[in-house]
Formats: sequence, C-alpha cells, structure tokens
Amino acid sequence: MSSAYDEPLGVTPDGAAWLASAGTYPRSTLALWEERPQAPVILPCGSVFDIVSAPAMFGRLLLDRLWGEGPGSGPVAAFRGRTLLFAAPGTAQRLPSLLEWEEWGAGGRREGRTATVPPLLCHGTGDAVTVPALTPSDAGCATRWLVAPDTRHPWLPGPEILLWAAVRAARSAVRISISPPPDQGAKVYDVSRRR
Repeated sequence: MSSAYDEPLGVTPDGAAWLASAGTYPRSTLALWEERPQAPVILPCGSVFDIVSAPAMFGRLLLDRLWGEGPGSGPVAAFRGRTLLFAAPGTAQRLPSLLEWEEWGAGGRREGRTATVPPLLCHGTGDAVTVPALTPSDAGCATRWLVAPDTRHPWLPGPEILLWAAVRAARSAVRISISPPPDQGAKVYDVSRRR
C-alpha cells in the first residue's frame, strides 16, 4: 500500500512560508532559502510547531499507523537516523505524561503496554531543531523531507493522536519481534493477497 510519505517531494512556497514563520526573522529565512534552497535551517519550536523525534525504524512504524489506520500526519523529516514528526504546539509538554500514564495498569503495577515504545524526544518551547533543506541536495541524503510542508496552515497531530499511534506501533513491533525466526530452507508464500 502506497502512502503520502513514500515519494518525498520538495517544500512548496506556502510550506516554506509556514516553516519560516516559526523563526524570529521569517523574511531573512525565506531570503536565505531563495539563494540557497539546499541549506538546512535551525528553527525554534513551541509557537508554530513542536517536534516529536523517534528512532528511524519506530518512526516508520508511527507513520504506518498514522497513514494506514489514522488521520495521516503533518510534515515529517528524516534527520541523522531519527524521524521528526511535526506536531501541534503543546505536544512536547503533554505527550511524555500521556505515555507515562499509559504504562501503568490496574493496581499501580507496571503492565508494560508501552514498554516497547522507545524514548521519544519531544521538542517544544525553548528548543530548536534543524529542518531539512527545501530541496534535497542528493538522493542519498540522510536529512530529508518524508512529508514536505505544502501549505501555510498544515494539519498537525496533537499528543492524543501521537499517543494512539505510538501504542499501536509498539504493539505491532512486539508482534513482529516475538515471532520465531523463519526456516531458511522453507518456501514462503504471500497469502495476504487472497480474496
């Protein structure tokens, strides 16, 4: 199944304007990008967007859940082995407590419902992140847009939606990891396409 993040595209002019609006000097950022569209920029979090940073593989599972079973995502970037999900302002403050609350079951015992959720780094007010260039410098670049900003007012998931996706991604990771290793000599047939 194809999803919006399979074919990364460049940032549109409206998307660039939205990103630049997070900075103190948006016109200077846009001027820099006009001269050097392949330059990454450091932008503050907290007013226009927050960032939830996940390890790359878990980030891919989050995106699979958001696009396959949920509402989709806002802009998403890959940066140095991590997936950066752009989230609604305030998410960085609320998501960690929601994840912590979700780990506790009845009677105060740790049930481990989200024990397989790797530590998510939440960047909000007072933090800054490096956002990828408007256009990728090369196909093998480790810093790139997976879902590029394309509007001045993108929809951004909040903490509840990201919690939902993280719990489901963790559950799918557990199912995959507890399966016995495949028999190397066995023939494998794809039965998922049966009608």
